[in-house]
Amino acid sequence: MGRGGKQPTLAQLRAFDAVAEHLHFRDAAAAIGMSQPALSGAVSALEDVLGVQLLERTTRKVLLSPAGERLAGRAKDVLEAVGGLMEEAEAVRGPFTGALRLGAIPTVAPYLLPSVLRLVHERYPELDLQVHEEQTASLIEGLLAGRLDLLLLAVPLGVPGVTELPLFDEDFVLITPLDHRLGGREGIPREALRELNLLLLDEGHCLRDQALDICREAGRGELPVTTTAAGLSTLVQLVAGGLGVTLLPRSAVKVETSRSSQLLTGYFAEPAPTRRIALAMRTGAARGAEYEELAGELREAMSALPVRVVPH
Repeated sequence: MGRGGKQPTLAQLRAFDAVAEHLHFRDAAAAIGMSQPALSGAVSALEDVLGVQLLERTTRKVLLSPAGERLAGRAKDVLEAVGGLMEEAEAVRGPFTGALRLGAIPTVAPYLLPSVLRLVHERYPELDLQVHEEQTASLIEGLLAGRLDLLLLAVPLGVPGVTELPLFDEDFVLITPLDHRLGGREGIPREALRELNLLLLDEGHCLRDQALDICREAGRGELPVTTTAAGLSTLVQLVAGGLGVTLLPRSAVKVETSRSSQLLTGYFAEPAPTRRIALAMRTGAARGAEYEELAGELREAMSALPVRVVPH
């Protein structure tokens, strides 16, 4: 109990937690959608309730006081416990109701979301599906922090506290300009990647890392990177313009190559390089059974795509 019988409010704890994480009032306020004056007032009120100084404020920066250092972890534990309470309450109200915050990587979202959205609309009309497209690192951070509920992305992740629900495997294919010697060929050996001018996505995309891994497995050393793209659409247009070749997952080929008549698709010899796509959830999530059921429905829905559904 605080001084005078008062107790901290959740708003005060959220404000302090944000400042403890960012050590900057403006960034902390932006992170939790609160104005700076309101944030500062909430932290001051918390200090008054607890009877301790949590922050050392200067004109240049914000630091945690010794008391702030000790109590920041406790504040986070309280907020996580409250979040778990709300998640549990939402789960018991009824399966596949309420909000489901789904995160998806950019190299999956445009090609698989039509199947996901159609399935949710037809099977789970009471579910409020909210989609967030972000890169893998941001998605995992959001999942573990409770900002997201479920992820659709390439695995394995190897992240403690995250459970993967595999959906399917898909091959990579080689996208080339019309005049390229490997354009339209089948049975391309992986070793051909040693000599190709391969165009890649920007850093941070897992597809970039997968392409580099495939090149290393083919025996290629360090890959000189002179041109990159923020998304697959731009990457494919660079190929159409004759700047090089690239690797695309099979699920993206129909959408991306239909935008240009200057492209050909080549197929690798078996075993072709592949990636696995899965749903990922927090281990022990209150709605885990729902997410597993959704994964099963998605496997069935995606069996019509050029992929190999993972038995489960």
